[in-house]
Amino acid sequence: MMLLSLEHLSKTFGEPAAPLHALQDISFQVQRGEFVCLVGPSGSGKTTLLHIIAGLLPPTEGRVLLDGEPIREPNPRVGIVFQSSNLMPWRTVLDNAALPLELRGVPRGQRYEIARHSIHLVALDGFEHHYPHQLSGGMQQRAAIARTLVQNPEIMLLDEPFASLDALTREYLDQELMRVHETEGITVLMVTHAIHEAVWLADRVLILSQHPGRLKADIAIPLPRPRTDALLTDPHYLALIQTVRAHIDRPTRPK
Repeated sequence: MMLLSLEHLSKTFGEPAAPLHALQDISFQVQRGEFVCLVGPSGSGKTTLLHIIAGLLPPTEGRVLLDGEPIREPNPRVGIVFQSSNLMPWRTVLDNAALPLELRGVPRGQRYEIARHSIHLVALDGFEHHYPHQLSGGMQQRAAIARTLVQNPEIMLLDEPFASLDALTREYLDQELMRVHETEGITVLMVTHAIHEAVWLADRVLILSQHPGRLKADIAIPLPRPRTDALLTDPHYLALIQTVRAHIDRPTRPK
């Protein structure tokens, strides 16, 4: 069943006399329960696209539909996790996770119950009363994901959430993210620069071109789930990585 639709989406910044075309005529759909990764070179407009889907930026042309209804502003059915965890340093993990519900006026006992469940989903049990400075970078990102999950979003947008982490921590969090996706059935659209990560996680990989960002390719990833470490040496997995890499524009050397 279709959940998200983008129809001829374009985004331009700046003055009409000197416009900066960030995105141009992008159309695609995401099925309910899909895990979709978005890749492309720097400057292809991936983050801008996520912000438009989240209702944080208006498109210049086209529209975003959630269950057939236009998204024009932030919607609790759409959760977003940024590159930085953006946790409030004076609030504990539990209070950070419960913040969206607090802002909505959910009673204290109820919001803490929901927040504890989200903390459990990201495997942070026992750290509810720690402050952000007491957590590793990976734990901070898990707390940020828990804060998003408390809203029970139908689709979760992730903007390179693990980019600043070391390789081992990133692999672990990829596995945790896959586990949450599979157990909760949440729809995910994730931006990443790591091709192997995109193929490992996704049902489909969408590739944007160099500036201005256009949808260059939509590649299905027909790998079985659950995905295990055995996949890392599977010839089909390795071939899909090469297929995705072949569609990504290489930076051009200035003349």
